[in-house]
Amino acid sequence: MELSKPAEIFDRDVEWAELVRFATDDRRGATLGVVSGRRRQGKTLLLYELARAAGGFYFGATEATPTESLRRLGEALGRHTGAPGPVHLADWSSAVDALLALGRERQLPVVIDEFPYLARASRDLPSVIQHALTPGRAERTDSRSRLLLCGSALSFMGGLLAGAAPLRGRAGLELPVAPLDYRAAAAFWGISDPSLAARVFAIVGGTPAYRREYVQDDSPEGPGDFDDWVVRAVLNPARPLFREARYLLAEDPDLRDTAVYHSVLAAVAEGNGTRGGIAGFIGRKATDLQHPLTVLEDAGLLVREPDPLRSGRSRYRIAEPLITFYQTVMRPAWTALEQRRGTDVWRRSERRYTSGVLGPAFEEIVRQWAVRFAAPDTLGGIAAEASSGVLTDPASRTSLELDLVALGEPPPGDGPRPLLAVGEVKWGRTLGVPDLDRLARARDLLVARPGLDARGAQLLLASGAGFTDDLRQVAQRRPDVVLVDPARLYTGD
Repeated sequence: MELSKPAEIFDRDVEWAELVRFATDDRRGATLGVVSGRRRQGKTLLLYELARAAGGFYFGATEATPTESLRRLGEALGRHTGAPGPVHLADWSSAVDALLALGRERQLPVVIDEFPYLARASRDLPSVIQHALTPGRAERTDSRSRLLLCGSALSFMGGLLAGAAPLRGRAGLELPVAPLDYRAAAAFWGISDPSLAARVFAIVGGTPAYRREYVQDDSPEGPGDFDDWVVRAVLNPARPLFREARYLLAEDPDLRDTAVYHSVLAAVAEGNGTRGGIAGFIGRKATDLQHPLTVLEDAGLLVREPDPLRSGRSRYRIAEPLITFYQTVMRPAWTALEQRRGTDVWRRSERRYTSGVLGPAFEEIVRQWAVRFAAPDTLGGIAAEASSGVLTDPASRTSLELDLVALGEPPPGDGPRPLLAVGEVKWGRTLGVPDLDRLARARDLLVARPGLDARGAQLLLASGAGFTDDLRQVAQRRPDVVLVDPARLYTGD
């Protein structure tokens, strides 16, 4: 069975293909799939359209008691099967068997959206599903239901198939729905100017709903409209995007003490990426941060990135750009914004936006480019990962902060790992030969380091403000120098 992706679903070709493959599998026996991702990424649209295209069943759970949820599910089953009334479901065992029975005649998707709402109210539900999918059980073997459980509570969904969880080993599909990458986001917002696209991405990231539902397709008409767009679409109390960053924390049931989590995120937004730096910012002991940091990681709001140049060291960064923007620009001026003084707030916050929001976002865009879009010839290989790093210069007893450390795939055996590139990334500063010399010094230090093969590492300089003529002339003569501007990030390799 071939199911064409509906026109209203932007991008998501890989996700749609995986869902169709799972849903149209004609082998006998019911199967289980798990779909997860942060809210607003389009999971519901994907699954609803899949169910509609394949003639399947879709049920969106809500926060309710088990009795009410069973009644709502029975009503939905009655409508789907054309029964004269609701299907009576005595308990979750009979409910799951009724869902499996939908696939007796043919394969079809059976979608339970917002599954965590059901499972939190009925703690034994994952175990009930595990039993229903027991190999050899007639209700399973006689069915071709493709049961899809979907949820936005990442900590819960991540544990659904982990460790000793009841459903571990039962799923034939585990599909994360991530935000759009920066190039896809630019296309989705209809922005062709690379610099403008980067500035917008630094605020709203790659979350599709932020354009459609949250600003009603209000996109900047051009670079000259950006400031007005920020005021009318983001800093406007009448737009849903205005309070979204707050809701992202409030709606996750695992984030109970929101004051602590806001403080941790504020610390990271201010550039305090280490555990010690976060602890100093919020006035807590570093040992007290294990739980809030873990919870924010599990919720998909924080990402911990190990330093590839310092074993055992790592830094945290905020995964959702809108939260960084909120913590940096909106939270300090919240009262003024609620009083509709967005224009004044934005005027005095542009420097904070550039240094605290746009600069770090531009660095992350460059790292994404190195891994996803840079040609192997550009970096001398395929970058398996890219992050920032800190290198100690023993001669000067200073630390060299590298905005980009791109590593190739680990070689077989115990050989050194290829270091493909080290980079300097600055949005608002024109880069010149002194920046290149600094990178060359870093490469010299890394050549002598065991465990890395840095001999062929490229020296990458990325800037939103451009490069000096001297640096451009050097780059033309030296194949180990790579210059990257916004145009190359969005259209080149």
